[in-house]
Amino acid sequence: MTRKPKHVAMFSGGAASAYVAYLMVQKHGRENCILFFSDTLWEHEDNYRFMFEVAEYIGIEFHRVMDGRTPEEVFDQTRFLGNSRLAKCSSELKVRQTVIFIEDLRDQGYEPILYFGIGPHEKQRQQNLTEFYEHQATEPVETRFPLVDSILKDEDLKGIIEKDWKIKLPYMYELGFSHANCGGRCVRGGFNHYKDLLRIWPDVYHQQEEMENRLREKLGDVTILKHHEGQPVTLTQYREQLESNEALLLASSEEDDTVPCVCVFS
Repeated sequence: MTRKPKHVAMFSGGAASAYVAYLMVQKHGRENCILFFSDTLWEHEDNYRFMFEVAEYIGIEFHRVMDGRTPEEVFDQTRFLGNSRLAKCSSELKVRQTVIFIEDLRDQGYEPILYFGIGPHEKQRQQNLTEFYEHQATEPVETRFPLVDSILKDEDLKGIIEKDWKIKLPYMYELGFSHANCGGRCVRGGFNHYKDLLRIWPDVYHQQEEMENRLREKLGDVTILKHHEGQPVTLTQYREQLESNEALLLASSEEDDTVPCVCVFS
């Protein structure tokens, strides 16, 4: 049986994936497209506002799924604290839910084609993602990356959304974060992300610090942050280091040290 194509925008709640969804609909029609979002239950509440407004503007169904567990519950149950190198929250709460959705679409007679908001600066990840989903689903999944060869920059996309679409960007962008994933609590964020988190949103940093301490009591010497040579650094140690050096804390950060989860593309 030949399945009917169903074009699926992998929606992260960010500007790039929103614009990719728009391009997808313009090319393939609303009736053949869907927005897909897998919720970790750690998202900032304003992300949902942005997602629903984008879905309404584009005019397609917004399909939201969730495992039901938070990342911390996954870390506790799998006895593995996600870190800047490996995060089971991504595989359990994002990837697994995506694969279930893919197979459900196939059972309904559709063949999913996944669209990602990866830009030119992330072009090296295109092949990795394609191979990743080929191995996760029961059959290979076609993946598309409309922005890889685009001349549009991230700021251009944000400008289009705010000025042309009249949709306010997620609150976390306004605060200065480079992505709006997991309400600032992304364990893949790296040192620069957590420095910015402490400076901009100290209460959320302390939530992560407290979570890490709870899991360290159960699992031993585990940490979210690790130096490139693998040396662990607790969030308490990092906070104390930053608080003792105000110039370091207030210094502008470059991009996050590591890319967030495999499911996240701006």
